[in-house]
Amino acid sequence: MIGERELKTMKPTAILVNTARGPIINYSSLIKALENGWIAGAGIDGYDEEPLQPNHPITRFKNVVLSPHAGSATHETRTKMAKLVAENLTVFYKGKVPPTLVNKEVIKVRPPGFEKPTA
Repeated sequence: MIGERELKTMKPTAILVNTARGPIINYSSLIKALENGWIAGAGIDGYDEEPLQPNHPITRFKNVVLSPHAGSATHETRTKMAKLVAENLTVFYKGKVPPTLVNKEVIKVRPPGFEKPTA
């Protein structure tokens, strides 16, 4: 999603921040943008390859902040995530499709619900 074309349209004072998935950024293009001053810097919390290798070219820039894909590690976010898991499990237990199910095609193979123990 973010490649050379997108980076060239940013202001030279822009800082690219990625807290989503790493592969949405073309890292070769980002490195080129940083080397050529197309943007001022970057803040990255998700990488194209995890864990990020210490010798990855992105690590050499002083105008780049790297975090270990832990941007969502706040008390508020983790509490919401736990509630969402509980809600999904409850709905699944009742034999219904969980509200945040990503791979919906699995329902064709395995319907929601837990097998009832036989006595």
